[in-house]
Amino acid sequence: MNSVATLVAQIQGLSGSTSDVNQLHTILKQFEDLFKSESTRLAPLLTELNPSIHSLGYLYILEACSSAPISKEQASELVLSVARFIDLSAAEQIRLAPDKFISVCKRFKDQIMLLEDPMRGVAPMLTALRKLQYSSVQLTTLHPDFLLLCLLAKCYKTGLSILEDDIFEVDQPRDFFLYCYYGGMICIGQKKFSKALELLHNVVTAPMSVLNAIAIEAYKKYILVSLIHLGQFSISFPKYTSSVAQRNLKNFSQPYLELVNSYCTGKISELESFVQANNEKFESDKNLGLVKQVVSSMYKRNIQRLTQTYLTLSLQDIAHTVQLNSAKEAEMHVLQMIQDGEIYATINQKDGMVRFLEDPEQYKTCEMIERIDSSIQRMMVLSRKLTDMGEQLSCDPLYLGKVGRERQRFDFDDFDTVPSKFTI
Repeated sequence: MNSVATLVAQIQGLSGSTSDVNQLHTILKQFEDLFKSESTRLAPLLTELNPSIHSLGYLYILEACSSAPISKEQASELVLSVARFIDLSAAEQIRLAPDKFISVCKRFKDQIMLLEDPMRGVAPMLTALRKLQYSSVQLTTLHPDFLLLCLLAKCYKTGLSILEDDIFEVDQPRDFFLYCYYGGMICIGQKKFSKALELLHNVVTAPMSVLNAIAIEAYKKYILVSLIHLGQFSISFPKYTSSVAQRNLKNFSQPYLELVNSYCTGKISELESFVQANNEKFESDKNLGLVKQVVSSMYKRNIQRLTQTYLTLSLQDIAHTVQLNSAKEAEMHVLQMIQDGEIYATINQKDGMVRFLEDPEQYKTCEMIERIDSSIQRMMVLSRKLTDMGEQLSCDPLYLGKVGRERQRFDFDDFDTVPSKFTI
């Protein structure tokens, strides 16, 4: 312990300037074995350090302490210590040892899961990933853990805060798969189906050399969200989808593809019968709630079809045509669709007639012009970014060597085996 005590003094003395911290980092790496052998006796030393000033040294000691097995009772104390460190630590110091910081944060997440209190981990994990990031375009390995905690705590709006970032830098393919999958589920929880489709689409079409369970589960949800949001689903894959996904995903999703066929008939009774017959399968996949939304969306699609044929129609006729139980139920559906901007119509309460209208948007308001301009600016930034990435890739010796030898499409070599079924 004398050596460790001496090290604490060095941590206190070498946490000022950048050069001192770099020197300290070299010293700390030389004491790795000592940290491991003394891991159960290091916790008291943390009281001698200030996490905001001595962040690097504090991190090394905290990582060693948290590596030892702990009980559920000790887990609560560890969670408090790590949360405090995450909040107070200096980003420029913890980035010198990102693996250590990631290790501490992942153990923090594990203890939060053990305590079955995901809400406690949401704010600290968001702070952690922001401190770990060099810029908002970087996907860290903490992003999926943060989104998982948001899902379990039902903090969907908090999860959305990082999904608004444009991601261009990905270190580990698995992190990208999980980030998009969890992100898609958060968007589903917030009824942001367009963004959910984008994220789930990224999972399904991402490069892969071996099919993985995350892509399978994402494909199932992608089918369901497409039906809910678009009222249709194309079984054809985009050209840039990996051959592995194109060959195998449909084999793992047959009930969902059959659901698409049933949905396309437009007959609500057939769809309900199919869902009832496959209820156990959808429930075991934890997708029954989404399937029920698919059934509900068929009423909307059938009402939308009526707007293409009729200018006026009675609520009773709408109820009969789309197989609703009463004119009152038809009225509730029409009112909700008007409120959501899915149709444009007015209801005459006296005679129960619905008058369908044209889209009133003229695309010349200040608000619409600002939205269009914002979209154009974002596209220009994206175009420049893609051009820069293309130029960097064209000069990459590894890429050029691979293309020259194989003359085939670049693909990530990410998963060695197919993981077990993925659920959250």
